Amino acid sequence: MDVLTWTIERRMQLAERAEVLRKELAETDAELARLEAAEVVFGQWAEATDGGRQSSPAVEPGPDPERVVATPGAAGMRLIPDREEGGTEALTPEYRRIMEIVTTASGPVMAKDVALALGRENTPGKVEPVRGQLRKLSDRGWLSRTGSGRCLPR
Repeated sequence: MDVLTWTIERRMQLAERAEVLRKELAETDAELARLEAAEVVFGQWAEATDGGRQSSPAVEPGPDPERVVATPGAAGMRLIPDREEGGTEALTPEYRRIMEIVTTASGPVMAKDVALALGRENTPGKVEPVRGQLRKLSDRGWLSRTGSGRCLPR
């Protein structure tokens, strides 16, 4: 192999690696920005309430509020109920789809396998939310997790 060919191949390898690192840096910067925003909001709340020790100012009574229909995830309701509370019908459509993927798999599945089955990219920004969803399903008794982090139906 001559020097020119080696130089071109090496430059192409480095260009591909640089692109991967740029994407990873963009994802990291986005997460950093979200955490910085959360810090600001929490700091403002802590200052306003003395870290939660001070109660909010009294609210004067007004007209009766409208009746709100609670949906999963609203006002602190769990998106994923404990397994004893019912069948998969109790889950949201996305969590039912995840359960279907895990139960139809031939063995333990990894988060990236589920993400790909959901039609998502195999990037950390797309796989990590799925990993969190699998962990929630496991914590609530819907799935079992192996020591390596793979998931199985109960």
